[in-house]
Amino acid sequence: MKKRSITLIIWFMSIALLGVMAMQYYFIRQSYIQKSQIFDESVNASLSVVANKIERHEVYEFTKKQAKLNQAKFAEDQKIQREKEIILAEQIALQDEINKLRVKNFDARDRYRNEEEDLKRNFPNAAYVSNTFFETYVRRKDFHHLITFSIEKSYDILDPTLPTISTVVGASKRIAEVAARDDSTRFIIPIVNDATLQVHSFAWATLPPTEDAATRLRLQEAEQELKKLNYRKLSVATDLYDTVAILGGKDNKVIEDITTSIAMSKRPLKERIKTDLAMHYLQEELYNRGIVSPFLMEIRSNPKAPLIIQAASQVDDGDLMRLKDAVEYSTQLFQGDQGKSPGLLSIYFPYKESHIASNMAFMVIAVLALLSLLVGCFAYTLTIIFRQKKISEMKTDFINNMTHEFKTPVATIMIASESLRDKEIASNESRVAKLANIIYDENVRLGSHIERVLNIARLEKENLNIERTKVHMNALVANVLESMHLQMDKADGTLQVDLAATHDVVIGDELHLSNVIFNLLDNAIKYSKDTPQITVKSYNTKNSITISVADKGVGMSKEHQEKIFDQFYRIPTGNIHNVKGFGLGLSYVNNIIKILNGKISVKSERDKGTQFEVTLPLQATDSTSRA
Repeated sequence: MKKRSITLIIWFMSIALLGVMAMQYYFIRQSYIQKSQIFDESVNASLSVVANKIERHEVYEFTKKQAKLNQAKFAEDQKIQREKEIILAEQIALQDEINKLRVKNFDARDRYRNEEEDLKRNFPNAAYVSNTFFETYVRRKDFHHLITFSIEKSYDILDPTLPTISTVVGASKRIAEVAARDDSTRFIIPIVNDATLQVHSFAWATLPPTEDAATRLRLQEAEQELKKLNYRKLSVATDLYDTVAILGGKDNKVIEDITTSIAMSKRPLKERIKTDLAMHYLQEELYNRGIVSPFLMEIRSNPKAPLIIQAASQVDDGDLMRLKDAVEYSTQLFQGDQGKSPGLLSIYFPYKESHIASNMAFMVIAVLALLSLLVGCFAYTLTIIFRQKKISEMKTDFINNMTHEFKTPVATIMIASESLRDKEIASNESRVAKLANIIYDENVRLGSHIERVLNIARLEKENLNIERTKVHMNALVANVLESMHLQMDKADGTLQVDLAATHDVVIGDELHLSNVIFNLLDNAIKYSKDTPQITVKSYNTKNSITISVADKGVGMSKEHQEKIFDQFYRIPTGNIHNVKGFGLGLSYVNNIIKILNGKISVKSERDKGTQFEVTLPLQATDSTSRA
């Protein structure tokens, strides 16, 4: 990837990240504003409730005080009250009796009306007569001849075909009247000849009275008695307020409440409010609304008046200096008083911002965690990009180095081949043998390079053929050391061998394990300063065997120790190229050891040497390999 493309990607990702951070900041800021508004509404609601509670408590306390002052009057008031209750009970009893009498009277009228309607329905020409007339003329048969009937026929305007016949009863001669025996209602039913409309006989009917006379009389008496009781109740009133209340149909408590309100409003504001009680009310209401922040309470008669009461909840003296910048919340006290409200309740919160921030802590932590994750992913992405760029550069160096390494044996083979074409040289057997050996050695060298590259390629594709057989590590190490003997002699080095492991059988691939030991020994020779001093050991640790290869060469820094197992990585040496290689050996070693369920570690100090330790599980514990 080109440097310009990487730069553009970084710029775009940075802009996107900054945009996300800006949006999160806006979101948190809006949430803070909403929380602040909710805080303000909760505080104002709490103040309103507290002001109401203070006013109610004052009424309660004032009422208790007045009750104590009026103990002397209590007995007399009780007597008057009992008399009022007696009058009230009598009034209730009379009212109940009146209601019952009215119902009874109504029932009598209703019953009479029903029977009268039935009579009129059966005998439309029935005529009403008084009880005196009935006793004088009807009940005494000797005077029937004096009864006269007048039949009148009339027609309905709505239905002219249907005549209405009405009868008027009278007497042809007046005689001494006989008094009525009861209050029943009497009707005369004349029998009329349809042709002549003449009455040739009559009958009579008796109905109950229209109303009960005794009931009517008692009803009148009860109404008079109730009126007298009302006058009597008026006379029981003890003062003007009581009299006004009775005349208005209200309880005298209404009037007393007005006088009580006037009396309370005349008291000093400091006497009307208990500081501890007001603080308790405020703390309770604020807690119920989720506000536990310290606050300061102040009470004045008006905003510009001197301070009357001041109290603090969890506020230190140092915190009082913050109140200059704190928001004030106020409400009027005793708004039920006549005229202007005499008090102002105010509270201040020096740590309002901290309280709101603590409520938002979970959300802010979650947002910051997500942003941190995003920044981490961004940083990791950049790291990957730069690492890939570095690997790309290392691959380029590898290709250049590989080209140089391949070019040398190829050039040597070409020169040797051209020399063999010379007849003079070809006729000399010793020179031909020497050139043939050169071609063979360079060919082996070239094949070794190719094999190393192919092994790494197979490892990357995970198709490297790994055999799993029993391998005696002590014998394998000894064989590798024997093959490396010539190189050690050529470098004039010293080799110390201590293969002390008593259990050395592992499950692995003999060829690749030989290559592992060969690479470690080859590096120890190449990176020695002058004459190599190499120590090879084997020993057992629990259920494993450890092979140690140590030298006293140039060593390496801790920074390089973390990267030497990466592919293509070579310790930089400036422009000096005295050590040849592709940067593939230790990567190959690391991969082979991991495949065989082992591990490799390195200890090194600059200019003091390096020690590699390869640890492999023994056969008895390598259940995975056996399977």
